[in-house]
Amino acid sequence: MTTTMKSLVSCFATASILILTGCGSEKEELKEKKLVKLKQDDEKGQFILKFSHVVSPNTPKGKAASFFEQRLEELSKGKIDVQVYPSSQLYKDNAVLKALKLDSVQMAAPSFSKFGKIVPQLALFDLPFLFKDMQHLHRVQDGVVGTKLKELVTQKGYIALNFWDNHFKQLSSSKKALVSPSDATGQKFRIMSSKVLESQFHALDANPQMMPFSEVYSGLQQGVIDGQENTISNIFTKKFHEVQKYLTITNHGYLGYLVVMSEKFWNSLPADLQANVTQAIKDATVKEREYAEQLNTQQFNQIKAYAEKTGNLEIINLTKEQKDAWKQVVSKIYSDFYDEDKIGEDLIKGALATE
Repeated sequence: MTTTMKSLVSCFATASILILTGCGSEKEELKEKKLVKLKQDDEKGQFILKFSHVVSPNTPKGKAASFFEQRLEELSKGKIDVQVYPSSQLYKDNAVLKALKLDSVQMAAPSFSKFGKIVPQLALFDLPFLFKDMQHLHRVQDGVVGTKLKELVTQKGYIALNFWDNHFKQLSSSKKALVSPSDATGQKFRIMSSKVLESQFHALDANPQMMPFSEVYSGLQQGVIDGQENTISNIFTKKFHEVQKYLTITNHGYLGYLVVMSEKFWNSLPADLQANVTQAIKDATVKEREYAEQLNTQQFNQIKAYAEKTGNLEIINLTKEQKDAWKQVVSKIYSDFYDEDKIGEDLIKGALATE
């Protein structure tokens, strides 16, 4: 080999060593950066809590979730990093319970109906005229009956934290004003899937029609159904009041949410952080109830303004005597759900007896 060729080979070998060394150094540098980031993440929050819900951030549930995030991070001094994902960014309600089981998400607030097959006893809240007012409802939720319901959910592998409000339901119709129970006779009312709601309308000699929520507006508009039951927020946001002639303020049933946590995540928390979660959800529940009441009042005022402006909607406020007449007819269905695999006599009578 000539001197020139030896020089070329030597130069090539040196260059190769430099390149390989450079690559090695780069890998080490990346590894070191990754370790630093992991250490920073660990210092920022020892636990990551992903809170998935399906509504927008400016709704009562959305605002309460954000309040919970701030409150828990404050109480835990940053040891729990709460990340809220609104508007079904992670999961829809029909998939989130499975995700909680897998600990793919750590917290959610599905509507009661999503627990129907798991804990049918939550249908207690569907029973018509069971609650005197919102204060009575909250005493039931915060008392013995609410504790039993949460225990039933926890037995199914979830940590049931607390109940959050949508609000009470009202009745509407385009066929006839609903003042006395007999006014509902023969009318077709949309319901969500619920044995209680089927029984409720059968007790009124009405015709319950199961229909997806997304189809209710067109169903009312086209006369496929005569009426529906819903909270003021659902009626207002979906404009049901614009395709109905009569709205009766009955407060006969309730729609709400159950805030639940992954059992695996809960069990991974030390006792002091579990106490922080309990306190944060208690504080957030107080706020959520305030937000829900404010929104219900605000949107009802907007519906009243629409009725006054257009003359296309009559709003009927029942007297105590009229409401008692409705309760007398529909409360006959309570005993149909005394079996423990439905709702349970102890829960129904316990709610009625709550002072």
